Amino acid sequence: MTKTAQAALPDLQTTAMKTDSRREMKEKGKNFVAGGVAGCCAKSLVAPLDRIKILLQAHNHHYKDLGVWSTLLKVKLKENISGLYKGNGIHMIRVFPYAGVQFMAYEKSKEIVKTYLHNYPQIGKFLAGSMAGMNISCVDNLPSRYNQARIAFQVTGDHLCIGLTETAGCIIKQDGIMGLYRGMTPTLLGMIPYAGTTFFSFETLKGMCVDYFPDLFGKPCPQDTGGIVLTIPGKSLCGGLAGLIGQTVSYPFDVVKRKIQLSEMLPESHKYKVR
Repeated sequence: MTKTAQAALPDLQTTAMKTDSRREMKEKGKNFVAGGVAGCCAKSLVAPLDRIKILLQAHNHHYKDLGVWSTLLKVKLKENISGLYKGNGIHMIRVFPYAGVQFMAYEKSKEIVKTYLHNYPQIGKFLAGSMAGMNISCVDNLPSRYNQARIAFQVTGDHLCIGLTETAGCIIKQDGIMGLYRGMTPTLLGMIPYAGTTFFSFETLKGMCVDYFPDLFGKPCPQDTGGIVLTIPGKSLCGGLAGLIGQTVSYPFDVVKRKIQLSEMLPESHKYKVR
């Protein structure tokens, strides 16, 4: 090898490293945007049910003796169709970065866990999901989550505060800055079983679909490696079931969180004055 060729080697290696770094950043960016957009679409789709959940969890006096379907109909009659989406705009402020970062965090957590638990893939899936959940809890915009719950709980005609800034101002005036973080403890605790169970269930269900129903939910890998990947309906089915399982497992934490967050708006508020 000539001296000129030897001198050129470091430059080639540096260029290759920069290319790999750019490719990795581009992939992370795609994961972030894809996760954020998917999260916003999913949350907007179920926004009416989320509003009903908040009203029933904290026993709003207008709807406390009704079921889900009856509450949906009564909200539509009392507050129009827009009432079913009350608080959803604020929710989107939180959901886009939340869903995007969670998706990225899970992929990175899988790489880390695989290094240490490659012989225990099932445990690794749960731990990777839990790690992603705890990571996202650190950047989760809890004040906007709290504001969204307060706005969604209010019924037209009974408004104490209207909009994001006015609601935040009411909370700060009443409880100080820390009032915006009411319900943080059950939120953090609930994220471990929720994220861990959801991602574990999703990965497990994906494998089952490919192994047992390849003709129904599988298609040839686009990279032409000879493998099979899930179709969009297959991914939707696995994602929906995984979310259902994760939400069911962590639901008690969600009820406790809502009771604490909305304690000032409940008749027996003294029972729930904890962080």
